[in-house]
Amino acid sequence: MHQLMKKLYPICRSITGDGVRETLRIIQEVIPLKINEVPSGTKVFDWEIPKEWNIRDAYILDEDGNRVVDFKKNNLHVISYSIPVDKVVTLEELQNHLYSLEDQPDAIPYITSYYKERWGFCISHNQRKKLKEGKYRVYIDSELKEGSLTYGELIIPGECEEEIFLSTYVCHPSMANNELSGPVLTTYLAKWIISRPRKYTLRIIFIPETIGSITYLSRNLAEMKKNIIAGYNISCVGDERGYSYLSSRDGNTLADRVAINILTFNKLDFITYSFLERGSDERQYCSPGIDLPVASIMRSKFGEYPEYHTSLDNLELVTAAGLQGSLDIYKQCIELIERNETYKVNCFGEPQLGKRGLYPTLSTKESGRIVRDMMNFLAYADGEKDLVEISQLIHVPVWELFPIIDKLYQNDLISKMNT
Repeated sequence: MHQLMKKLYPICRSITGDGVRETLRIIQEVIPLKINEVPSGTKVFDWEIPKEWNIRDAYILDEDGNRVVDFKKNNLHVISYSIPVDKVVTLEELQNHLYSLEDQPDAIPYITSYYKERWGFCISHNQRKKLKEGKYRVYIDSELKEGSLTYGELIIPGECEEEIFLSTYVCHPSMANNELSGPVLTTYLAKWIISRPRKYTLRIIFIPETIGSITYLSRNLAEMKKNIIAGYNISCVGDERGYSYLSSRDGNTLADRVAINILTFNKLDFITYSFLERGSDERQYCSPGIDLPVASIMRSKFGEYPEYHTSLDNLELVTAAGLQGSLDIYKQCIELIERNETYKVNCFGEPQLGKRGLYPTLSTKESGRIVRDMMNFLAYADGEKDLVEISQLIHVPVWELFPIIDKLYQNDLISKMNT
């Protein structure tokens, strides 16, 4: 995952354009992604696909011809969607088009202007303070044209039409945790899902944030509302500072309950955020009338870590270990959703485990615990509670219940309820 991130990191992405296409083509080398184009001007709910933006070069020259700002050294230096410009300006005029952060003087901020035409440059505040009076040539070789919005989609068929939904975004330039950790983790999560048997169909999308999710929903809403049982918006999953959970709007969907269960039983120190603290595509997936069961599991949540939306969100902040930890959590979530059932015990009273070989003939501390967990599971297998709820009630991780359930099912002691 970290190697893929290094490959994708230098690409200048935005909500449209060749950077998104290049990113998706590279991901396509790992998983069989279908790349889709939606023309500029297309009406998508209350929005409209904007013009396509591409940029080739940009810089600021001082009077001696030195590049004091160079887009090719860091693509955060230009406001995303800046219109083309080529002129000489005074320092006073230039200051009106510069963006920096006084409280983070060494960081280049990430600034966008998708829906209002303007031009501008982003620089560190320390660099800004060093600019001398004089004339500067500002040059942005960009293009706004009738084109399209690009997104990637992967449908992995399961045994049934019900779906697990995974969404991540590919619209930010060089930022590691807030941008690339999501796509690279989702890529390798998809690769793992493809390699194993599946009960549910997986719907996985790589989109530009906000306009991309709105576009995708406008084209697929009926099918998504019918089939999706749980989903996650995957973002900010690459650092090692702990975990964050952001709930769906209702906070009690299967996706929410699974996330809380897996994070809790892994004994992870995680921060819980309500839907009031939303900020990514969960805004669209959980909006009224859409009402999809989508939550998020993150490391440092967007907007809550100091490097967010700056050049400090780099390849040093995101680590291979951070990505692996998040991938393991998401794998466990998928496995739990796949195995979550509502069970009902098939006899009255406690079953006779001994005659079925399920009660140990030699009593040890470990055998006693397994029997206790089995009996507690049976005590709550009433045909109403699902596996997630039972796990919470009897304080046993689901991965310890899986082999117990398999044995009970093989011995016809429990039945799966039709849900």
